[in-house]
Amino acid sequence: MTLQPYPTTTVFDTVSELLAPLVGDLDLLGIRITPDTRFHDDLVLESIDLVTFSGILAEHFGPDVNLADYLTQKDLDEVIELRIGEIADYVADRLARRG
Repeated sequence: MTLQPYPTTTVFDTVSELLAPLVGDLDLLGIRITPDTRFHDDLVLESIDLVTFSGILAEHFGPDVNLADYLTQKDLDEVIELRIGEIADYVADRLARRG
């Protein structure tokens, strides 16, 4: 199966926008999300927020974008250090596999 490339920058922008319900108004908070923004340390979001965000991603992109399943492949330190760019890369990969 040949993977169709999916524009990662478009996915990153969408993933960043989908964070708004969890983070709040980014402009008001003075937060600029970059690929290196960490879910826990920079956005001060907790593991329950990752579960919620997983549902948001699945609702927007479809059930095959399963962040919770992706996270089960990581150890605790990797989850704590999870960056928004990693999430966007995961989503782009899932979308490319969909074709």
